[in-house]
Amino acid sequence: MVIDEDVTMSAPVRANMTDDPAQMLSFAINAFATGPVALATLVEIRGGAARALGSHVVISSDRRFCGYVSGGCVEVAVAAEALLAIGTGRDRTVMLGDGSPFFDIALPCGGGISVAIHILREVETLQCVLGGLAARKTVALQYCPQSQSLAVIPAPSRSGWAEGLFTIVYRPTSRVVISGSSVEAKEVARLASAAGFETIVFDHSRSVEEIAALIDPLTAVALLHHDLEAEERLLSVAVTSSAFYVGALGSTRTHRRRCERLTAKGYPQFQIDRIKAPIGMFGPTKDATSLALSVLADIAAARIAAFA
Repeated sequence: MVIDEDVTMSAPVRANMTDDPAQMLSFAINAFATGPVALATLVEIRGGAARALGSHVVISSDRRFCGYVSGGCVEVAVAAEALLAIGTGRDRTVMLGDGSPFFDIALPCGGGISVAIHILREVETLQCVLGGLAARKTVALQYCPQSQSLAVIPAPSRSGWAEGLFTIVYRPTSRVVISGSSVEAKEVARLASAAGFETIVFDHSRSVEEIAALIDPLTAVALLHHDLEAEERLLSVAVTSSAFYVGALGSTRTHRRRCERLTAKGYPQFQIDRIKAPIGMFGPTKDATSLALSVLADIAAARIAAFA
């Protein structure tokens, strides 16, 4: 791959390791204040790929970049191409991996990707996206290669091409509401926070009404009680909410009793069927950390199934 030395006298340098879209867009906005910025977006996948359509790399004119369109194997090449685009002031699309003219750049997965590099002309659209995410709204940008422009549009279900336009969907950080005073609940809260989830613990300082107002379609609810009566107040809210996941601690026998109690209270079967119990992905566990990993893996799998 030949790169113009006048444009790229030194190799691009990674500014940080984040793949959080909000952090990447913030990086773009801040860098735009001091010079040109390119937004590189994964717009095509051929075979396997490490990232989803709509993933970004942001590149500033001072050669700093952040984000990922692969597992980390082609981002420097994408940044170098973006610097060339910045030098010409024109958008471009680059193919990497399978089907690419760059034989020295291969993806470990064996597939190929195409990346659309857009030179930002303004950052108001990015600011609108960040504002929507801060308000926990799903938002979208639409990229028009012909006009080399971005526009904020109502969000479809997923990122992709339609009628020659590419749409990137951004969703707020997933939220986990945790109920329980057990060591398991504390460990789930600790690991959820470490994993980047917005973590809310339902305790005596909060009312059920307050928690109910926080449950949205990007929220998972984990009920980690050893007493069915203790979980009942929040469970009745969770099964009628828009949460993408509702899980409850307890054995198969305990869950049967839970279902009988809900049926007796008049809850319809489709709401009762929303409860994942016993909670978690791994089956029975014997310590709090293993249970917490099991719960968070289950929530992550449910999130992928709901929003991928």
